[in-house]
Amino acid sequence: MNSVGIDAVAIHAGKLKLDLVETFAPAMDEAPEKYTKGLGLHASSFPDVDEDIVTMGANAAHRLMDRKGLEPDDIGRIDVATESAFDNSKPVSTYIAGCLEQVYEGDFHHANKGERKFACISGTQSLDDAYNWIRAGRHRGRAALVIATDTALYARGDAGEATQGAGAVAMLVTEDPNLVELSPEQGFGSADETDFLKPNQQFPSVDGKRSVQVYLARMREALEDYESVAEPTHPDQFRYIPFHTPFPGMVRKAAMLGYRHMIRDSSIEDDLASEIGRQPRIEEFDDEEQFMDAVRDYMDDLKETEAYRGWYEGAIEPTLDIARHVGNWYTGSVHVARASALKRALEDDIDMTNEKLLVGSYGSGAQAEIHTETVREGWTEEIGALDIDDQLAARYDISYEEYEQVHDVHNHDKETDFEAFTTPESEFVLSGRGPMDERVYEYVE
Repeated sequence: MNSVGIDAVAIHAGKLKLDLVETFAPAMDEAPEKYTKGLGLHASSFPDVDEDIVTMGANAAHRLMDRKGLEPDDIGRIDVATESAFDNSKPVSTYIAGCLEQVYEGDFHHANKGERKFACISGTQSLDDAYNWIRAGRHRGRAALVIATDTALYARGDAGEATQGAGAVAMLVTEDPNLVELSPEQGFGSADETDFLKPNQQFPSVDGKRSVQVYLARMREALEDYESVAEPTHPDQFRYIPFHTPFPGMVRKAAMLGYRHMIRDSSIEDDLASEIGRQPRIEEFDDEEQFMDAVRDYMDDLKETEAYRGWYEGAIEPTLDIARHVGNWYTGSVHVARASALKRALEDDIDMTNEKLLVGSYGSGAQAEIHTETVREGWTEEIGALDIDDQLAARYDISYEEYEQVHDVHNHDKETDFEAFTTPESEFVLSGRGPMDERVYEYVE
């Protein structure tokens, strides 16, 4: 069996920009550092009036297919991951296929289509489904199209409002891929949690502090589970470690947890012992509270060491380049992090061929997955074809009043009528409603 993985990737960002420093912070009467240093965010991408999860996903998929010279007959499966769906029956993948059929001669009637839901991890779960479909030999030589598309909106005034974002990531999954090969080994951490949920509502209910705790707990379980079927992990094994990134500040916590785990009983821990001591072991303490206090003290010291800072700057920081300027894309976030890291490597002229990535995906509710990816020799062509910098530079910079307007447009409970801020060109747009109140899309030349 040939290797299976991601052959190509395309990204489509929402066409509006909310500047957190110049626009949002003054309107909230907050210091910009609350967002830039606390959350690690500078701006968010928003969908224009005529954009939604279908148009963003279709535009990303169209860009990918055109660049790879693909036709509908080359695609045997279309999986869409989203937690922003607007229909409890008809999957977003059918809408996206319908959009693409407007610009190609063939159709996708032969393709298996579906929609995955498990908060932000469903993008990775859709990759897993495509991987398994190909490895099972059921693909008939065709590729799978996996699309993660979301509009992450919070109610105005909610603590998560500054982390909002919108965009889509389209990935082509094939045998003998050009970009990354996925490992057959996976690790999972999963539990019944209510840290973040949307019970028949558009805007999420979030227990912010609890959500961070659950994120870290499930990541730790997934890493331990991965090691049980693969091998012990070590910081030197992985050039980059892309995490699910609801906001970069949360990744700082996950990175510290992962580093502490990976250096335990290693030469790195030995080398650091004279500086900060060895890691606390639970058997050394009379109760768990004392142990946790000691762990927190150790991590406070660890994050100030040159060893940790150097590792973080090299393995983690590059994964956050794009996220800082687009916000949270839910199901697409970890896949943006992967692209961001490889983009930085290309810009810094780092040879990534055969280098390893440790990918940490997460979805509230809650589940984490850890797997590794091996970068393939075609990665430079695939990452070099990304036009995300051009997209971000072309965004329309909205004022706070315009932000309130576009937020209302995408609020399902409000009836609004505003003109789009941008003029569509060579892209799919939401053009109206049909007789059953279904959304109607068209391609604008």
